[in-house]
Amino acid sequence: MLSAVGGSGRSTTAGLLAYALSAMGSTVVLDTGPRLSSPWPAWSAEPGTGLLSLPPDRPLTHSQVQAAASRFPAPSGGTWQVLTDHQEWSHPPLPLPEDPAAWYQLAAIGGWQAVVADTVHPVAHDVLTARCAGSTGLTARWCELPFSVPVLCAATTGSGVQALQTAVKAASAEGLPLHRVIVALTGIGEGRSPAAVKAAAAMLEPRVRAVVQVPYDPRIRAHGMRDASRLKPRSLEAGRQLALAVVGSAQAAWGDPLPAAAVPRTQTAAPPRVHDTARIASKKVPA
Repeated sequence: MLSAVGGSGRSTTAGLLAYALSAMGSTVVLDTGPRLSSPWPAWSAEPGTGLLSLPPDRPLTHSQVQAAASRFPAPSGGTWQVLTDHQEWSHPPLPLPEDPAAWYQLAAIGGWQAVVADTVHPVAHDVLTARCAGSTGLTARWCELPFSVPVLCAATTGSGVQALQTAVKAASAEGLPLHRVIVALTGIGEGRSPAAVKAAAAMLEPRVRAVVQVPYDPRIRAHGMRDASRLKPRSLEAGRQLALAVVGSAQAAWGDPLPAAAVPRTQTAAPPRVHDTARIASKKVPA
C-alpha cells in the first residue's frame, strides 16, 4: 500500500484488502511504520509477540514468525494476521528494516500466500529523490518484488487527488509499472465525491489497472479494523473489489494460476514456500 501524503486512508485500505484476501488464502499485513504513528497496535484484538521477538541477527523459524503476528477475524471464520510492534509507548523505538527485500524474506519465512505491505514513505518524494540521485528508490524496490501489485491510496479531496496525480506523473516518468497499479480513492465523509475527484478518477482509469472507491465508514473511524465483519456492507464490498483487482492485476502480468513465488535465501533450514495468490500489495503503491 502506497500514498503520496498522510491522511490517505492507507492503513484502512490495507485492512479491507487483507480481510478480503484472507478468503482466498493465508494473509498478513506488514506494518512498516514506527509504532507511535501506526494504528495497527491499537487495532490488534489478539496481539502476537510482535516484531521485537524477531531479532534480525538470528535465524528465524516459521513458528516464531507466526507467533509474532497479531490475529484478526476473517470472513471464513479463520484469521488474517498483522506483523507490528507491540511495545509500550515508553520503550525505545524499534529499528525496522527499510529494504523491501527484508520484509519479503520475513513474509516468506512466515509462509503467507498474500502479503499486504503498509508502507509509510511519500511516493512522489521518494521517486523524485531517487531520480535526482540516480538510484533505485523504495517505491521501485517494492514494485520489483515477486508478484508485486502497487495499491496507491488517496483521499477524496481536491488536495488528495492533486497529490495522487503528481505521484502518478512521477511514477510514469520513472517507468514504474502503472499497468499493474490499483488506485484506491478513500472517502473522508458522507455524501458524494467532489467533481474534481470524479474528474481525476476518470482521467486515471485509462492509465492504471483499476480505480476503486473506498467509502467512508464511521465504524472504522471509531474502532479501526479490529473486527471487519461489523463494518458496513459497502465497505466490505470495496475490500472485495480491491482484492479482485489486485489478484486480476497479478494474473494479467504473470499468468493464471500464478507461478510459485521465489523463496529468498534464509538462515533457516527449510523455509515454507510462498505460493498461489498475490503476495505483495503496497498501501501507497504496493500483496
